Amino acid sequence: MAVSPEFLDHLRDELLAGLGRLKVTKMFGGASLSVDGAAFALVFGETLYLKVDDDNRAGFETEGSGPFTYAMKDGRTGILHYWSLPERALDDPEEAVRWARLGLEAAWRARKPKTKKGRTMRDDIGPGPWDG
Repeated sequence: MAVSPEFLDHLRDELLAGLGRLKVTKMFGGASLSVDGAAFALVFGETLYLKVDDDNRAGFETEGSGPFTYAMKDGRTGILHYWSLPERALDDPEEAVRWARLGLEAAWRARKPKTKKGRTMRDDIGPGPWDG
């Protein structure tokens, strides 16, 4: 289900305006939302899904939110670590931003530490000629 430009405008200009500068990247008929390079939300159709991890999942479950799911070619159902914005936040920008910040924090936690290009972190083998 494709996302409408009007819904993206509503998210950016109204519902999530208090979050800061949002970057919208279109993908697979939907869109990804990010702040400062951290992708914290997906948008498909008229639904906003926020990044979820072990630290914030319970709050989404308590609110009755559900994960983003999709049908795979082999008939199985795929599930992503993005859950729908709780219903009570759909018309409340202050509440929506509070939930979006939880998704943004999960996105920051998921970031991997950066290393020099082509170099991996290897604590298990110690220093050697590969350290250059």
